[in-house]
Amino acid sequence: MIEGTKILLKIIFSNYFVNLHIFFTFVSRKRPFVQIVNHMPTLLLVAILLILTAEFALSRVLSALNIRNSLQPLPSEISDVYTDENYFRQQDYFRTNSRFGMYTATFNFVLIAVMYLTGGFGWLDSVLQPITDNEILRSLVFFGVLFLVSDILNIPFDIYDTFVIEERFGFNKVTPRLFVLDKLKSTLLMMVLGGLILAVIVWVYQLTSTYFWLLTFGIVTLIGVVMSMFYSELIVPLFNKQTPLQDGELRKAISSFADKAGFKLDNIFVIDGSKRSTKANAYFSGIGPKKRIVLYDTLIDQMSTEEIVAVLAHEIGHYKHRHVLKGFLLTLPFNLVLFYLLGLTLGSDLPALAAGGTEASFHLNALVFFTIYTPVSMAFDLLGNVFSRRHEYQADGYAAQYGYGEFLISALKKLSSTSLSNLTPHPLYVFFNYSHPTLYQRIKKIHT
Repeated sequence: MIEGTKILLKIIFSNYFVNLHIFFTFVSRKRPFVQIVNHMPTLLLVAILLILTAEFALSRVLSALNIRNSLQPLPSEISDVYTDENYFRQQDYFRTNSRFGMYTATFNFVLIAVMYLTGGFGWLDSVLQPITDNEILRSLVFFGVLFLVSDILNIPFDIYDTFVIEERFGFNKVTPRLFVLDKLKSTLLMMVLGGLILAVIVWVYQLTSTYFWLLTFGIVTLIGVVMSMFYSELIVPLFNKQTPLQDGELRKAISSFADKAGFKLDNIFVIDGSKRSTKANAYFSGIGPKKRIVLYDTLIDQMSTEEIVAVLAHEIGHYKHRHVLKGFLLTLPFNLVLFYLLGLTLGSDLPALAAGGTEASFHLNALVFFTIYTPVSMAFDLLGNVFSRRHEYQADGYAAQYGYGEFLISALKKLSSTSLSNLTPHPLYVFFNYSHPTLYQRIKKIHT
């Protein structure tokens, strides 16, 4: 078994370095253009592998910087978040998750690299071709198989994360039965919704390749609006029970603040987050008449009335500043560029050949496109994070404006403490990965 693995690795990496050799030979010797064209699939494959490798290497470098920075002493503003015992526990939790993240990221990187290097995607396409010549059905089966295989291969990691790591640190409340049900529901939901959306997109491309990008952009935008409006009503109930917040001190305090802020709030719900984890949360969802605020039952158990109102004030601040609308509008030009570039890619044989196929197909071309689109997507994500962090500051400021600044700080400290959050992340890691400012940054901003 070990010897066979060595042989496989030797074949994979020898092909990889052959591809690199071809690429740099053409660049350095300036071969005639026709020769370069003949080797374009190989050059594109090299570009794909370089993009995948660069993305993986960047994530590992950022993780290493983050681990090293976690040893920094806590600033005085957040030194009271953990006791000495809990701080040791937090450091252990952080490092355990960092190591586990490295293993899962490495596994998935190697998996997709092997598929590209061995022509695995093209092989799967060749298996499906005799089954059906219907492009929509073939694309559905192609992506369905990839999704299911990837999901199955990652189940051991999910199990270890839930029943070993989260269990060890006292967070896990998921039973084996609930784990299986969640997995089945999420898989079925992804296949049904994802399959319907994919089928419509492929159908639109067959209908008109010229205006594919514009029609697809409109359809995806409409789906995004519908999902924003009905997510809490249609999707959340599949996994959690939501009940209206009962009359009492907390409801009265929330309603009083909402009236003071001029915010019409009829829908306040409590979600049974405690059946999966001890971690707390709250969020604002929906638009227009469908807007609602959702509190985790763990949040209610862990915080005082004033702290919960402060958290709600923060969420209402997002609404008052129209952050949901601004975030949605920010995605529109990005999506328009994405679908325009995708439309240009779908008709060429080159992406399919680079993936091991023989001719252009929607699924092979789309797969390659989204891989080489990664750097562009990352740039858009970074810009989105910049705006998101700014929005968080504004929402915090809204709560502070009504005198809830200190209560919000207290609530944020409790959330960090009960979640064993890393309080000293590296600035570069924050820049690339955080949609929220750090706890220290938020406290400093509230106090200014």
